[in-house]
Amino acid sequence: MTVVDRQPPGDDNTIGTLLYHVALIEADWLLDDIFELTYPWPDDLLPLADRDDEGRLLHAGGQTLQQHLDRLTAVRAMLLEKIRPMPAIEFQRLRARAGYDVTPAWVLHHLLQHEAEHRAQIAAIRHRLPTTS
Repeated sequence: MTVVDRQPPGDDNTIGTLLYHVALIEADWLLDDIFELTYPWPDDLLPLADRDDEGRLLHAGGQTLQQHLDRLTAVRAMLLEKIRPMPAIEFQRLRARAGYDVTPAWVLHHLLQHEAEHRAQIAAIRHRLPTTS
């Protein structure tokens, strides 16, 4: 199996690290900010924290691309399972969080932007990776 955590010289993050980060942040916003729950996901799905003591993304190495895609699929399935039955009024209801207030509609918009930004970052990393023969 191909390991996805390739890193071009001079880059802090690997592709795998960014894929893990996207899944973790999506799960966090969904569960904490929309449903006001605390991390009920299984440790085998998201076992790592997001950042190290210096604020950098934790390296999520040693995993295959398929493992990262499966994780993203599981988080997306959880999101859809919880959002689909939500009444429109609840989708627009403001959630008071520590330091900010959000609606589920705003959270989904934010997550789309977050994913797009990291998709561009992953494309840039792929472009800088040396080609293999």
